Amino acid sequence: MDFPVINYDAAGVDIGAECIYIAVPPDRSEREVRSFRTFTPDLREAASWMLQCGVKTVAMESTGVYWIPFFQILEDNGITVFLVNARQVKNVPAAFKTDRRDSKWLRNLHAVGLLSTSFRPEQAVCTIRSITRYRDALVKSGSRHVLHMQKALSQMNVLVHEVLTDITGVSGLAVLDAILAGERDSEHLLRLFSKRVKASEEEIKKALIGDWREEHLFTLKQSLASWRHFQQQIAECDDQILHLLSEYEPAPLPPQDPPVSSGPGEPKQPRTARQAMHDRDRNKVNRLKLIFGVDLTAIPAIAVGLAERIFTEVGPDLSRFPTANHFASWLGLAPNNSESGGKVLSRKTRRLANRLAMQLRLAATSLSRGVSYLAAYLRKMKARLGAPKAITATAHKLARIIYTIITTKQPYDESVFAKQQIRYQEQRLNHLKREAAAFGYEVVQKGFVS
Repeated sequence: MDFPVINYDAAGVDIGAECIYIAVPPDRSEREVRSFRTFTPDLREAASWMLQCGVKTVAMESTGVYWIPFFQILEDNGITVFLVNARQVKNVPAAFKTDRRDSKWLRNLHAVGLLSTSFRPEQAVCTIRSITRYRDALVKSGSRHVLHMQKALSQMNVLVHEVLTDITGVSGLAVLDAILAGERDSEHLLRLFSKRVKASEEEIKKALIGDWREEHLFTLKQSLASWRHFQQQIAECDDQILHLLSEYEPAPLPPQDPPVSSGPGEPKQPRTARQAMHDRDRNKVNRLKLIFGVDLTAIPAIAVGLAERIFTEVGPDLSRFPTANHFASWLGLAPNNSESGGKVLSRKTRRLANRLAMQLRLAATSLSRGVSYLAAYLRKMKARLGAPKAITATAHKLARIIYTIITTKQPYDESVFAKQQIRYQEQRLNHLKREAAAFGYEVVQKGFVS
């Protein structure tokens, strides 16, 4: 069966690490398929050849990161790029598979309109997203060095990490610096601990007595220096993200409180690196509020890091998603109904490696001890479906709330869920009455006596 051609000026591109293959309509060039190297001059030559062939739209398979340079060159030349999922184009109708056949198959599918493009935010958002993802890699690398420090301390039986919840806090860093400086007296090290440490003085003294070994002290020194190096890089990434956010949003920032002077003509500086991080987070919240038009951090479980991730993954404009259902489906949080013969075979969500969906699931997990409507919803779903499905259902609801307040610019209002909460409480009360009646009891609702 022949499908009608919809995109007459369509081309297909098969991307590789060293070479790309481009297929254009047969009547546009003597050579229907050409190959180019992946060097920048060759990619620009490929774009020029496509323009000469009258190509206006291109289907390109997203393979690793190899597609990014050519994608950007094509966009700069005004060619619309359809970045397609490999699952849509994997079945090439041929006895054997080659890059040349793949490019022609992509063009044929795109010409008849059988391919849908993947969502990719605008370039300004992608710029910030690249730095944010790099920052995530730095955080993971820094956390590995924390494990190295804990291992070195354990090998010396200096159990600082047993009496401190975080050895990279103020007390922990002060103790580690003193140990590396040669201090071994537990009495002196004890005075470096904050009064807020919950462990007793006797327990702390015992934890500071160990078998000091030169090789483990060397490992501890190297790991601490590496961790501080990564923290400095993370701070630089945060500063760059703030700079790019301020450039993205041209609207003026809300008025800030004047800096408090610590001396004549000297502004007050943050006392610790943690305080400086809080200041950067506060500035991020202000900028993201200007960009989105609403404060996403007002939603329970949505911290500044998740609000930043929402911006870097989808941007402030969700018009590409017609409804909240489309947005939740793109995240892989909506039920994926599989039907056959009029019967629903499965309702499981699709398996997608979506960074934003993973963060929403983590945010939903943090609601387990909350008092908000969303926290009550999570506990209700846990009782009904179990923890894994309840977390996905709560993440789904978070995604719908985020979509609604971004598209409508209406701030988050917990009272909207009051009617739903009252209805849920009535359902629970009726359930308790039925359970009590099954055992021959009666539930009596007592009121307050004035």
